[in-house]
Amino acid sequence: MLGIAVLGAGRIGKIHARNVTAHPKAKLIAVADPIADAVNPLAKELGAEALLDPFAAIAHPDVQAIVIGTPTDTHAPLMLRAVELGKAVLCEKPVDSTLAKSQAVVDKIAKHDAKVMMAFNRRFETSFAEIRRAIEAGEIGDVRQVIISSRDPGMPPPAYVAASGGIFRDMTIHDLDMARFLLGEEPVEVSAIASRIVDAELTGKHEDYDTVMINMKTASGKQCHINNCREAVYGYDQRVEVFGSTGMLLQDNLRPTTVRRWSADVTEAREPLLNFFLQRYEQAYAAELDAFLTALVDGTPLPTSVDDGLLALKLAEAALESVKTGRTVKL
Repeated sequence: MLGIAVLGAGRIGKIHARNVTAHPKAKLIAVADPIADAVNPLAKELGAEALLDPFAAIAHPDVQAIVIGTPTDTHAPLMLRAVELGKAVLCEKPVDSTLAKSQAVVDKIAKHDAKVMMAFNRRFETSFAEIRRAIEAGEIGDVRQVIISSRDPGMPPPAYVAASGGIFRDMTIHDLDMARFLLGEEPVEVSAIASRIVDAELTGKHEDYDTVMINMKTASGKQCHINNCREAVYGYDQRVEVFGSTGMLLQDNLRPTTVRRWSADVTEAREPLLNFFLQRYEQAYAAELDAFLTALVDGTPLPTSVDDGLLALKLAEAALESVKTGRTVKL
């Protein structure tokens, strides 16, 4: 069993810590978070050591791997310290909030024999993984277009927005990674538009956006369209369509059940969508951790790397540049 330390006791940290506890190949040694009221009850619940200093958790002699679920601006120093001590890392996206810092981190990690995996959990969700398998099996021929709709049920708290790095680096980056995952080629052109429709005050507070659209093209001409919005009153909206030369693959939203109802008042009524990513991707988080631990135990390659994090961030930065300049950005 691998000794694991989870850094961060917020909503993502709780998911990872509970998944580690439930995994047969891992033992949760410690949970670290500078907020005592967050880390103490979680560590007590899971029978782990509570630490206020994440660097102490990384250096813990019984820890072989760490899972980073802390704010974005802490990812780089925590990741690098773990690599220096020879610890494996599973880190939430992005590598860092800026491209320059992210590139520097990737360059430093490359100098070590390090095992670092970026936590793009959607790759491990059952339906997305099946779409990728079907593409690789040639079921729809050559991919021509990928269309991704991703909308949150409501605006995040202002404090989260302030530390997030903006919608492109925080929210859209998942869809940019999924675009790379499904296209099978790197985009070479990016154009984007963005608006402040949900919260007009984003202009003065954080210079962020809440509603965006991105179009991308690969060198061979494959196309991808992504649309995001921070508010969808009907729930957490996650859909993907992949159109190919001999067919199409479609992934729809998930609901609590598949029951549909008919009556004098409604026709084909269904339950609301799952409320948020914590419910929608519960299975994906567990599968992601399993892939990480299995690769470490078996000595096989990790399914994602810091390079995936860097490439997704490059696309996010290109989209932001396109919004600001009104031009298509060539990569």
